[in-house]
Amino acid sequence: MPRGRKTSLAIRLTPAERQTLLTWQRSTLIPAGLARRGRIILLLADGTTITDIAATVGISRRHTYKWIQRFVQAGLEGLAEKPGRGHRLQPLPPDLRDQPDVDIVF
Repeated sequence: MPRGRKTSLAIRLTPAERQTLLTWQRSTLIPAGLARRGRIILLLADGTTITDIAATVGISRRHTYKWIQRFVQAGLEGLAEKPGRGHRLQPLPPDLRDQPDVDIVF
């Protein structure tokens, strides 16, 4: 019998969603993170506790809740990585753009 508290989170997957998530588990062409997030959802749909899901998948409970919440809000599309803040390149000043032989040192 599983130990730990039962979560109030319960999701029901459509047959198409379940099939997609199972396909992700077998795929070698998708990012490993996406497959891991799909496994989180599959385990939750099967009634596994959050603590057990986090231990099985190898991430914290906090991040497990984060991905579950994104799935509840946006479905399968919510499991995709959002772009990070990134690094925005500053455009060159106009006087340097016109000079082709200038070495720019950062």
